Amino acid sequence: MTAAQRDLLLVIAGIGGVLVLASAIGWLLARRYSPQGQNAAIENLNDRIRAWWLMVLALALAFLGGRAGVILLFALCSLAALREFMTLTNAGRADHRTLAAAFFIVLPVQFWLVWIGWYGLYAIFIPVWVFLLLPILSVLSGETRNYLVRVAEMQWALMICVFCVSHVPALLDLQIPGHGGRNVLLIAWLVMVVQLSDVLQYVWGKLAGRHPVAPRLSPSKTVEGFLGGTLSAALIGTALWWMTPFRPWQAGLMALLVCALGFAGGLVMSEIKRDRGVKDWGHSIAGHGGFIDRLDSVVFAAPIFFHVTRYFWHQVPA
Repeated sequence: MTAAQRDLLLVIAGIGGVLVLASAIGWLLARRYSPQGQNAAIENLNDRIRAWWLMVLALALAFLGGRAGVILLFALCSLAALREFMTLTNAGRADHRTLAAAFFIVLPVQFWLVWIGWYGLYAIFIPVWVFLLLPILSVLSGETRNYLVRVAEMQWALMICVFCVSHVPALLDLQIPGHGGRNVLLIAWLVMVVQLSDVLQYVWGKLAGRHPVAPRLSPSKTVEGFLGGTLSAALIGTALWWMTPFRPWQAGLMALLVCALGFAGGLVMSEIKRDRGVKDWGHSIAGHGGFIDRLDSVVFAAPIFFHVTRYFWHQVPA
């Protein structure tokens, strides 16, 4: 067993310990305050904890499966997220050809490019090639109603659900001196810090939240929750610097960056939900909503994190 595999098992065991503690607390709360399931908040908390067990199990299996496991997991998440997003767009029968191209060509090609490590193409495939070719495909249907709206929504869906998500497994391609074979730990660090930031922002918001960031959009997102959650997650990210190629202070700055981007991503996706009059993107994950509800912060953080890491730490082979 390599040192990277031992560290990965240590991380998985640590997360498992946190979930065991959370499950015990949830069980005690339910036994005392919601024995008949009458307390919606406690029932929702326990639904979330059970869902986290499944999500952590899936992530652990993918990480232990190496490159193939990580790329396959995020490709499946991308597929589920794209399906959820497309259900809220104005795409109609005239767009069937374009939708088929999005699901059966664009998405597989993007992750195949990540699989073969063709950075020069997967970095521009969707924002250049697909953004130009997709509207041409839509034109062939002859449907002029809401043309610009329909095309823009599909482009935005591909950008968020495929392009951004694909930058998580793309971290495996970075050649970082002194960090060989440990990039899967870098992915685990990114996902953990961003997701912890979400949870801690919620907790800080409940404990000390007074000033909503955007009252009409999301009253539960407060300035106090954002600052408390972001700083707390950044401290944890700093303590976990050994999972990354960063020095402790660099890990702290990178954690602040991804937490801030994750928070902004949550706001943007909430704005879209408000616009469409829905509470969640789906109902696939009990207590969480849909895949996008769980991924929204990661998808906004991943591309920026990838490019900052690539710019400062990646070394092109001579």
